[in-house]
Amino acid sequence: MTDLHSSDVVRARLDFSYDGTDFSGWASQPGLRTVQGEMEAALARIIRDPATGQGMPIRLTVAGRTDAGVHARHQVAHADIPVESWGRMPGRCVRSPEVGLRDRLDGILPDDVSIHSVMVAPEGFDARFAATERRYAYRVCDVAALRDPLTRRHVMWHDGDLDLDALNAASRTLTGLRDFAPFCKAREGATSIRDLKEFAWTRPQDGPDAGLLVATVRADAFCHSMVRSLVGAVLPVGQGRRDLGWLADVAAGTERSQAVAVAPAHGLTLEQVSYPADADLADRATLTRARRTAI
Repeated sequence: MTDLHSSDVVRARLDFSYDGTDFSGWASQPGLRTVQGEMEAALARIIRDPATGQGMPIRLTVAGRTDAGVHARHQVAHADIPVESWGRMPGRCVRSPEVGLRDRLDGILPDDVSIHSVMVAPEGFDARFAATERRYAYRVCDVAALRDPLTRRHVMWHDGDLDLDALNAASRTLTGLRDFAPFCKAREGATSIRDLKEFAWTRPQDGPDAGLLVATVRADAFCHSMVRSLVGAVLPVGQGRRDLGWLADVAAGTERSQAVAVAPAHGLTLEQVSYPADADLADRATLTRARRTAI
């Protein structure tokens, strides 16, 4: 993070996607390849400190941290960039600073990260705290004849048929505002209370997901490994190995359940991050911070 006053920086919103296969998750970790590490390294090559002219470390704040191997079709982050450095983004080309930064990032970043857009964030925007909802998809192929090696990086192959109705019956019991401690990796000082707005399965008949089982999972936010644990909890019900009573007992726990096998990371994709109208961004961010502190 820069220590400049807010009036001295431009807050840029970045919308991007990545294939998480070869990343150790979003968050920077010493000695490991991460999405944040790659993107912040690229920003440091592009953005110069107005005082020294040297590369300037820029910290990214992301909408949702993804685990190792998890993908993002639509991820959002923000960065605070010195006004003077922002003004230099177009270079010698006739283009806006937003397009200049997007083009430069795309020219540096590896092929498994793609920047879709860069824009000046409206007042009150915070990629993490202003978000109202994150939507994930988990894809499962339970039909051997449909296994496609070309999509194996983002589809879980499952041995044995899964019952769509049973999966949906199980998933419905987990929605709503509740403590998801049985499905989360505990983090000191962090709450596991979330509002799970949707957890539903479909089997599309056409399109790129034809024949697959696709779970749509929407919530105000997710705690660590929550989506993969939810999927892992309902799959045995879809197989007929467990019933709704077993799932209810798991969900009633007060700490992480050892009875749930976390689903593989590669089947999970962050599909969408949603925000309120510009006029409501600051209030949303304030409310979210208060909830995270009070709960």
